[in-house]
Amino acid sequence: MLSFTVNGQQQQTDVDPATPILWVLREQFGLNGTKFGCGVAQCGACTVHLGGTPIRSCSVPISAAAGQEITTIEAMAGPDDQLHPLQQAWIDEQVPQCGYCQSGQLMSAMALLNSNPSPDDSAISAAMRGNVCRCGTYPRIRRAIHRAAKAMASQAAESTTEQTG
Repeated sequence: MLSFTVNGQQQQTDVDPATPILWVLREQFGLNGTKFGCGVAQCGACTVHLGGTPIRSCSVPISAAAGQEITTIEAMAGPDDQLHPLQQAWIDEQVPQCGYCQSGQLMSAMALLNSNPSPDDSAISAAMRGNVCRCGTYPRIRRAIHRAAKAMASQAAESTTEQTG
């Protein structure tokens, strides 16, 4: 029996430890926001966070998640269903076209902003390199990440002002 946390909730599974994380998320827990793309960790459609690091869930066995936290696209919005600044920026910049790669794109972008709250174009390109968009919305993705970074910085500044009075 493998134990881990998914989106803040303790979970267990008794599947074959070699089963890819993607299939456990989709089939055992009904978290269908994470998509199957290429199946060989090349397109990024299946990106989730494992211990805060973006991974390709189609190619990482569930045994690697034992005792760790898995975060999926379903956890991106707040508990009151308020969109995450990245999700709002994606809408504002009209990023999605076919939409298939978007959850993986958003998870990679979130990991980037968690580690670098003010990325330049070069950092964005490096962080998003492993996520393929067949529709070619890369300029929109870049603009959305910049927009979200500004929104998140503004929210952090407001929070600091409220706390200090």
